[in-house]
Amino acid sequence: MYAIVAGGGKVGFYLAKELVEQGHEVLVIEKEDAQCRLITEELGNIVMHGDAAEASVLRDAGTGRADVIVAVTGDDEDNLVISQVAKKRFNVPRAIARINNPKNEQIFRKLGIDATVSSTDVILGVLEQELPAHSVVPLLRLRHADLEVVETVLDDQAAAVGRALRELDLPRDCIIAVVIRDGAPVFPTGDTRLQAGDEVIALTTSHSEAQLRTQLWATD
Repeated sequence: MYAIVAGGGKVGFYLAKELVEQGHEVLVIEKEDAQCRLITEELGNIVMHGDAAEASVLRDAGTGRADVIVAVTGDDEDNLVISQVAKKRFNVPRAIARINNPKNEQIFRKLGIDATVSSTDVILGVLEQELPAHSVVPLLRLRHADLEVVETVLDDQAAAVGRALRELDLPRDCIIAVVIRDGAPVFPTGDTRLQAGDEVIALTTSHSEAQLRTQLWATD
């Protein structure tokens, strides 16, 4: 696999290091001279000095034959431009972009970026899984739509316990897909009453996630 890593900071450096150790052909594109020298000293001649947001630099890097480009600069706008130019102009099969501000993820998806990685979301997901209650944990975020698969485990303090699904004021763009009860799946209807200990798995848009949490947990 020929992989181009745009951005030679800490993320790009260690990503390139792992890819090289796995036997892949790797080229790092980095703007800063000092960082280019560091990468060369540590990893060998796998770095190109330049701005990966410029089409001419991507052309000289052989982007037309790359299998994947990973844009991991510290600037979301640069990562978006790099990914789009690589896909649209050089027909790179797969573009992966680092997102520093999670609010930009929807823009990246709408513009056709294959995959995004947000360290903020990753850390938040870990924290949410450690919270004892009242948390709705994202399991899966669909790439080309504003749709998430989320889960929560109800305890006896949850407002939804004892209520039928039809009694909940769920958002229109949210659906309870399955309830795991005593280790077995229950495919709910409007008459299904939620119980303490239920693991509720739902489909929702990011916009409606807060309202879903309120309906399941709020006590007022």
